[in-house]
Order: sequence, then structure tokens, then C-alpha cells
Amino acid sequence: MALVIFYEKPGCIANTRQKALLRQSGHDLDLRSILTETWDTDSLGPFLRGTPVATWFNKTAPRVKSGEVKPEALSEDEALALMVEDPILIRRPLMQVGETRRAGFDQDQVDAWIGLLPPQEAVTDSCPRSDAETQ
Repeated sequence: MALVIFYEKPGCIANTRQKALLRQSGHDLDLRSILTETWDTDSLGPFLRGTPVATWFNKTAPRVKSGEVKPEALSEDEALALMVEDPILIRRPLMQVGETRRAGFDQDQVDAWIGLLPPQEAVTDSCPRSDAETQ
């Protein structure tokens, strides 16, 4: 099984579910706060690059929800600069196993990457509180 460096927002319900699934699947976790980590473009970029800039963002971040930050209109450099300044904008979790880094929690992708046991219900990076607010 893998040692997963797991950057989370402490107290996040979705992150709690993700961690539980990873542990049930036999993985060890090194937990870190995405909010207090000292980020710069060199340390954050490898988690995000290679995917569309708009997918780098936490859709429930207040500045995104209000429309102040428009992820689809930003370049990679602009997006990274905003996230270094305001880490709540970063899609969670950030995970690292060895030299491989990923952002977000797509259950099928994580399973293909490091292996997961089937959960009783789907585990995503969507915040249950935000989902309830939009219904």
C-alpha cells in the first residue's frame, strides 16, 4: 500500500470521507493543512499542471462562488499566483505518492493510481454542505 501525503482543509467533511476510504484501503496518510502550508508556484504547480486551469479551483471557495474569481478566464500563471495568495481557492485534496502529485478526488482515478476498496457510497471531492445548499 502507499504512503499518501494528503493536503486537506481541516474539518472538511469531504476530506474526512476521502481519508477514511484511503485508510480502509490500507494506505498510510501523512496529513497536512492545505491552508497553512507555505505554497509557491514551484511547490503547487506539480499538483495541478497537465489539467485544465478551471479544474484547479475549489468550486465552493467564496471568491469563486461570488464570481470575483473566474477560473475559466485565468492563465496558469495567474491561477497559481491567486492560489499561492489564497489557498482556499485550491481544489482539495492535494495528494502525493512518491513523485506523483494530484489534485481533487476522483474515486476511479485514485483507484487506478493507488488502489481503493469499494466504498459503500461514492466518495468525491464535492462538499456535502455545498451540494445541500444548491438543492
